[in-house]
Amino acid sequence: MQERRRQPRKDLMSYSQVYDLQNGKLIGYLGDMNLIGAMVISDQSMEVNRELMISIQLPELPGIKDESIALPTRVVWCQKDISPEYFNVGLEFRVVAERQKAIIEAVMNNYEFRRQAPNYPPRRPEEIEE
Repeated sequence: MQERRRQPRKDLMSYSQVYDLQNGKLIGYLGDMNLIGAMVISDQSMEVNRELMISIQLPELPGIKDESIALPTRVVWCQKDISPEYFNVGLEFRVVAERQKAIIEAVMNNYEFRRQAPNYPPRRPEEIEE
């Protein structure tokens, strides 16, 4: 399937809690994000086009004292996760201030899950099984 995002998302190693600020309830956990949106892993289905004011609890970040970031969002998609009891919810950030952009970039830079091949030392020919 072709990627339609204007900006690639960064998978995160820190599954920060995401709350609905209107009712204070936990929505789920941050799975990935970029400067224009995020994917939240939730135990509840969410209606597409629903507007939410969310709070993302921040992991420890060098030079940043904020414990959370509040953002207005819109649900752009919702689908079942591989684990059938969960849903993946795509959120679009409606407005992101410059300070919030800096915080989002810090989260991505410090907690991005990097999918690179491990740097194992080369093996000797006699160690290779055929």
